[in-house]
Amino acid sequence: MAPKAREKAKPAAAAAAPAVAIEDLFTSLNRHIQRSEYDLAVKVSDQVLSIAPGDEDAIRCKLVALIKNDSIDDALSSIQEFSKKTSIDFSFFKAYCLYRQNKLDEALESLKGQEGNSAIMLLESQILFRLGKMDACVDIYQKLQKSKIDSLEINFAAGLVSAGRASEVQGTMDTLRVKPTSSFELAYNVACSLIERNKYKDAEQMLLSARRIGQETLMEENLADDDIEIELAPLAVQLAYVQQVLGNSQEAFESYSSIIKKNLADESSLAVAISNLIAIKGPKDVSDGLRKLDKLIEKGEGPLTFHLARGLDLKLSQKQREAIYVNRMLLLLHSNKLDQARELASALPGMFPNSIMPVLLQAAVHVRENKANKAEEILGQFASKFPDKSKIILLARAQIAAAAGHPQIAAESLLKIQDIQHKPATVATIVSLKERAGDIYGADAVFDSAIKWWSNAMAEDNKLDVIMQEAASFKLRHGKKDEAARLYEELVKTHGSIEALVGLIQTAAHTDIQKAESYEKQLKPFPGLKGIDVESLEKTSGAKNTENAPAAGIPEAYEPKNKEKTKKKRKRKPKYPKGFDPANPGPPPDPERWLPKRRGLVIGPRERIRERFKSEVLRVQLLKRLPATLAQNQTKPPTLKEPLRQAQSKPSLLRSPGRNPGIS
Repeated sequence: MAPKAREKAKPAAAAAAPAVAIEDLFTSLNRHIQRSEYDLAVKVSDQVLSIAPGDEDAIRCKLVALIKNDSIDDALSSIQEFSKKTSIDFSFFKAYCLYRQNKLDEALESLKGQEGNSAIMLLESQILFRLGKMDACVDIYQKLQKSKIDSLEINFAAGLVSAGRASEVQGTMDTLRVKPTSSFELAYNVACSLIERNKYKDAEQMLLSARRIGQETLMEENLADDDIEIELAPLAVQLAYVQQVLGNSQEAFESYSSIIKKNLADESSLAVAISNLIAIKGPKDVSDGLRKLDKLIEKGEGPLTFHLARGLDLKLSQKQREAIYVNRMLLLLHSNKLDQARELASALPGMFPNSIMPVLLQAAVHVRENKANKAEEILGQFASKFPDKSKIILLARAQIAAAAGHPQIAAESLLKIQDIQHKPATVATIVSLKERAGDIYGADAVFDSAIKWWSNAMAEDNKLDVIMQEAASFKLRHGKKDEAARLYEELVKTHGSIEALVGLIQTAAHTDIQKAESYEKQLKPFPGLKGIDVESLEKTSGAKNTENAPAAGIPEAYEPKNKEKTKKKRKRKPKYPKGFDPANPGPPPDPERWLPKRRGLVIGPRERIRERFKSEVLRVQLLKRLPATLAQNQTKPPTLKEPLRQAQSKPSLLRSPGRNPGIS
């Protein structure tokens, strides 16, 4: 019976063996997780699940290990598999995996209906931050203030800056009772808030403090120098940006170049440094800038799809991504690569639907292609569709239309901008454009509208007098003398302007002489003109030429005795050629030394003999042609002048040897 009893005890021992094995496996699993050996942690989790398929701790450990190992697809597959076999809620893990895959809307949908614990609220705030819904993100952080969450102030400050509420950062730090220099991450975010408020000097000091604190903190954690440099790369890039904004372009250029040469593992900081360096260089070295940006931008599978390389779409904010694409677009335009520019411009509206930059770049491409009408059309359509974003669009449309010779379209674009249409500079521009278009009545209406607006305005710096002065001058110039006189008269009564009084006199002189004379009496007399008789001046025939005549009766202008005498310029000594003695100059140089001999006046012995021979031959030929009586009396002066003129003209052409145009 005893052996049988021992045989019955075997199942109990066999049941105890798996329990011990699971404990050992969990011990090994914990050790692998502590050492960040996530591949081994996944294998051990599978071993535990093979023994206990429904163990919730093993499932969670496996999912966390897969996520930590960046195996997001495997984690989602495991979630789908375990959801069918168990009743465990994996919504949080699924939402986080979708967030890591940048499927933000699906991730947010997965969190709906979940209990509002701190972990879920933090993940929701991160998703909203990535979606650009900054106000909703900040609202969640405000709800989490009472929760004891480590480093909440860092994300809170980042959310406020991204939401355009940088002015609230300091107040939030005071509420949380946290110093900006409590950590280098918080100091960095506070510096970003100072940059948003245009306090660049304060931001520079805060960034320097953040760098010092970061170096001390990371050195205490025994990080290697390379790892410390990677951790502090965002601070270095932001500090270079502040230097760039402050006008220290050379220092910023060197900082960006140094960061790019180091080729740090921080891809986002490297991308921002490349983009900012290209902005500093501008149109210089376009090919190098395009090569750098081509490494950051990749073309997708679709016809009009682009994305950033190395996962930068998930690491950069929307503004940073847009800046990279815009810089590449501008470089393509500068290098005249219009096909690539047109392709990228067509893709940008879908990538950044809430931005105005894509439509501006599309218009720039059309302008480069000499299609100003098309550019004006797309800008006008965008302004009509999005009135709240139309100000910059309409300004660009006005500039393009004015440059293309379409002044009426330019004026209409400016008139649609309610914020600036009444300002003096805008009024002057619109009136000038209307005049160029020949729309005098439209220009006059612009002045009337501006006068009406400033008359009802309660602004401290009222520009009514400036507008009325220009309007009166415009009306007078275009023949509306009555309206001009009314404006001038109102200016004189309200502002007492001398310019308006002069304009009023000039205007009234055309219509009402008595009124002009009455206003003329209000002008102050010009000093020195009391003894001048106007009637005698009118009877004079005109001014006499007194250029060389002495100025009799006109006293010379008074010159003070202590007037400084003008310094006389010293005459410089002439420069002579090397070796030339001006005291013994020697014979003068030959003026024809550089002329060919056949063109010179000096003839050598050989040329002189040749000339004498030719003249004798010519003389014999002429004697044969003349009558015999003239040949016998050749020593006497001839009575015929015409043959003598011909005989003298031909030898004079024989000075140049080899040329004999006079002999037939």
